Amino acid sequence: MTGKPSGPLAGVRIVELGGVGPTPFCCMLLSDLGADIVRIDRPPGYDGGAPVEPRFNLLNRGRRSAALDLKNGAAVEAVLRLVRDADAVIEGFRPGVAEKLGLGPDECRAANPRLVYGRMTGWGQNGPLAQAPGHDVNYVSLTGVLHSVGRAGGPPVIPLNLAGDFGGGSLYLALGVVSALLESRTSGRGQVIDAAMVDGSASLMTLFYGLHAAGYWNDERGTNRLDSGAPWYDVYETKDGRWLSVGSNEARFWRNTLRLLGLREEDMPDQHDRTRWPEMRTTLTEVLRTRTRDEWCALAEGQEVCIAPVLSLTEAPGHPHLRERGTFTEVEGVIQPAPAPRFSRTPGAIQGPPAEPGQHTDEVLGDWGFTAEELSALRAAGAIV
Repeated sequence: MTGKPSGPLAGVRIVELGGVGPTPFCCMLLSDLGADIVRIDRPPGYDGGAPVEPRFNLLNRGRRSAALDLKNGAAVEAVLRLVRDADAVIEGFRPGVAEKLGLGPDECRAANPRLVYGRMTGWGQNGPLAQAPGHDVNYVSLTGVLHSVGRAGGPPVIPLNLAGDFGGGSLYLALGVVSALLESRTSGRGQVIDAAMVDGSASLMTLFYGLHAAGYWNDERGTNRLDSGAPWYDVYETKDGRWLSVGSNEARFWRNTLRLLGLREEDMPDQHDRTRWPEMRTTLTEVLRTRTRDEWCALAEGQEVCIAPVLSLTEAPGHPHLRERGTFTEVEGVIQPAPAPRFSRTPGAIQGPPAEPGQHTDEVLGDWGFTAEELSALRAAGAIV
């Protein structure tokens, strides 16, 4: 890990009960913003997590790792001792699991009344599905997200695990934890955040529920202006088999796009005449196939058109705009997204590469007040690794 953390959350101490997916991503975001986070990992041999070397598991970056066997009573007591000096605890178990371990909100807040306790689940802490297993694709299925993504007449298209795990889960939990920490500074009291991916992904759909209620948004995917239904808001294949995104939503951008493509506005149907959209799409498809992706991008530069190349994971870090902004960075040979958002006075930073599980057990516990004798006793009891 680097030296003293920088960022707007510098000085905030968080205990992360290690998990996979949205909980680590939430803690990565908070760490990038300066929080000092101790990740409690399961002992080596646990079959879980990303199937890659730890250094590539970027969601774990920036936090020190202590390996404790939470089925061991001495380990649980050690975690509660950390909790006494923490500002927040974040966990992503199924409802009731933390309580069975003796690390639920009641036990932790008894040790520290001002503690913020963040909980991440797919279905939420209560409700008929609370104990059901699930993954991102299941959570976004329930909220209308998955139904709404895809081409007209085709099946729903899975939007990676961005809308459930990370958008509806991690970001909402991070917002909840930071909001509760802010409130606790005036009240002196902590509280529990129930961050459910079904709640967050439903929240992300707020605009579309409003448009649907107004009769403006069809419930049939791929037929609306922002879901590939409109020909001027879609992706098109170019001469070289690559792809170009066109987002000429507003009238002036659409007019500029037509000029760029060598088309006359008077020869084209009205932009918002849905009955003519198939005809317009055919024209755009034919014209955009006459040049390569990069040729179109060169022509579009500085032309007030909403056109951009569809870049791969390999290509994106090298784009001039992203290079100049430092959108991507490299840590110990691994290219990865840099911290976001940007702060003018207290910039965030990646505090270090992903840790090996248990890499910092003695260091972390020592920094949080455990003596060498106590560490030896915990090791002898099988509580720490």
